[in-house]
Amino acid sequence: MHSSRPPITDRKVRIALAGCGRIAANHFNAIERHAERCELTDVCDVDPAALDAAVTRTKARGHRRFADMLASTKADIVVLATPSGMHPAQAAEAARAGFDVMTEKPMATRWSDGLAMVRACDEAGARLFVVKQNRRNQTLQLLKQAMELGRFGRIYMINVNVYWTRPQSYYDSAAWRGTWEFDGGAFMNQASHYIDLLDWICGPVESVMAYTGTLARNIEVEDTGVAALKWRNGAMGTINVTMLTWPKNLEGSITILGERGTVRIGGVAVNEIKHWEFETPDAMDSLIGDASYETTSVYGFGHPLYYDNVISTLRGEARPETDGREGLKSLELIIAMYLSARDGKRVNLPLAY
Repeated sequence: MHSSRPPITDRKVRIALAGCGRIAANHFNAIERHAERCELTDVCDVDPAALDAAVTRTKARGHRRFADMLASTKADIVVLATPSGMHPAQAAEAARAGFDVMTEKPMATRWSDGLAMVRACDEAGARLFVVKQNRRNQTLQLLKQAMELGRFGRIYMINVNVYWTRPQSYYDSAAWRGTWEFDGGAFMNQASHYIDLLDWICGPVESVMAYTGTLARNIEVEDTGVAALKWRNGAMGTINVTMLTWPKNLEGSITILGERGTVRIGGVAVNEIKHWEFETPDAMDSLIGDASYETTSVYGFGHPLYYDNVISTLRGEARPETDGREGLKSLELIIAMYLSARDGKRVNLPLAY
């Protein structure tokens, strides 16, 4: 991901955002937190009420059509907080119009679309950032450090659970929700940050076997899924996901069992270190108590931290933490799970390019 654009050093980074729905508020908050280095210049939504609310809150220029916003904005980067299935075409359009692109997760709902997004941005000389704000959680940063230092020794088992609740009213709140084309199911939408952890923390996955089901919601996609995984390093594990937990979100967790260490990070959204034990002590162990935090939402507090890296990258001060190629890793895993569930067989990675 090489951008031909010079660093922005003499003014604030200008941001245009498309999609003023549920997740947009996290972006508005993050931009406000970095007001000394960036500004929101434009917002866009096809829904007049959502657009009006965003304009009122942010004082940015409002647009009903994405193409109109691209044609008139002075922004440096376009943020896509639109329905997931729209990201690929919009990313390509923005990149060709001369903008860098930041997209919410999942970057796409189809493997071929994800590859095309990366290609389109490469060809246009545009940077592509994929939002993975959970990676910035202090709990997961410590886990990543422990892994990189080799504190676990050989990894034996990795288990991820996402026991959340999404009522029918959530899926009914917008026509795109719960569809294959625009949303994807529990694996693709709600659990995508957790699936990202499987590769980011533990390295490449060798193969996956999965089941999915639509047990209680009137939607096209799955509300529940399980998968068994084998990593290239020999570790085995599972991911268990459901949006049917009664009566509210219960757990978002990752457990790692290694030769010389055991860690479990839990809470509603990997926000509490429940167990942290290694054969050999390290200075980082003193940070455990402070790393856990109360979370007010499953999105966590990572968006401002994610924006910090994006702004610093555009200013020429940093390298992108999560670019399009990094985003493809979790998309590839999710697609592999869907293929396995559909065809009833093990799917080996990498997928055919």
